Amino acid sequence: MAIGTPKSAHATRVLMLGSGELGKEVVIELQRFGVEVIACDRYADAPAMQVAHRSHVIDMLDRAALRAVIEQEKPTLIVPEIEAIATAELIALEAEGWTVIPTAQAARLTMDREAIRRVAAEELALPTARFRFADTFDELRAAAGALGWPVVPVVIKPIMSSSGKGQSVARASGDLEACWQYAQTGGRTGAGRVIVEQFIEFDSEITMLTVRAANGTAFCDPVGHRQVGGDYVESWQPHAMSALQVARSQDIARRITDRLGGHGVFGVELFLLANDQVMFSEVSPRPHDTGMVTMATQIWSQFALHARAILGLPIAQIRRHSAGASVALRAEAALASPVIDGLADAYATPDIDVRWFGKPSAVARRRLGVVLATADTAEAALAKAKATAATLRLREA
Repeated sequence: MAIGTPKSAHATRVLMLGSGELGKEVVIELQRFGVEVIACDRYADAPAMQVAHRSHVIDMLDRAALRAVIEQEKPTLIVPEIEAIATAELIALEAEGWTVIPTAQAARLTMDREAIRRVAAEELALPTARFRFADTFDELRAAAGALGWPVVPVVIKPIMSSSGKGQSVARASGDLEACWQYAQTGGRTGAGRVIVEQFIEFDSEITMLTVRAANGTAFCDPVGHRQVGGDYVESWQPHAMSALQVARSQDIARRITDRLGGHGVFGVELFLLANDQVMFSEVSPRPHDTGMVTMATQIWSQFALHARAILGLPIAQIRRHSAGASVALRAEAALASPVIDGLADAYATPDIDVRWFGKPSAVARRRLGVVLATADTAEAALAKAKATAATLRLREA
């Protein structure tokens, strides 16, 4: 791809659909190449909008609104940064000749837990947790029973949701109805179908950041992470794994990303089990929140790799220069105008960085920043990042 000059007739234009903290870093990396970037989101002044050339506030689930902004901006590349997008319209636009990253079909499949699980388990025969689907509470009870509940816990998730919304675990016999009600409030499209999964007693969970570029597929060192309620709270790189686990993880990641196609970074979430076993969990066709640690550990972060890959450039080698960790800074309560205190003390610690996303407001648990740390080991980096995060205060202005 020949790259033009921003705001000129021959500019290379990228339209970001979603303008959160991950999109913000992608925008910064694209602008290093002189790409003209237009950011879209459902609210004004989102993080990526603050660094883009211009922006639009639209409902990206509205097919007409989505098409209108694309036809107005005429982007070279359409880059979804979130899942809540009218993917049927993306498929129609791609059929008309527009380029969607990585592909419109990848965006459609991965926003739908049923679709991607059927592709993984039934089409590709990847190892996954046992699962069922349910449209009613009675169907949920039957599905849970078939998976061994209440002896075996089950995980209940809306078919379409993000950041752990609507996701919960039914452990005791009295949990199932509460989990059903929670799932009905957490889906992107409101009440509806859920996936019921057998709860997996895993040793750990990782993200295998997988890069599909012009010269083939490459992998970052595995990123370990911890989630609470389905939402990432900390990650570290590298995660200790056997050579066999790494090989199996890369094989699963390659197979699912080959199926999705296109260029860019994919976040493939995996469970690590006893006896070197690896199980597929989920995949995102874009940089991953757990991969923010790569801003501290790699020569090229996942965002830099994504920018290069979607521009059609080869990825010669992925190099990690340090072990590191990230800890999310999350609001404890709703904040109309968030402020962060304690940065001077944080930066008095060597090898610490704090990224404040600049979100205009927050609900409880919303991620507003991240602490990054490097050290001789991932364990030491995580301890340093957690200690620093504990000293920072997020408050109302």
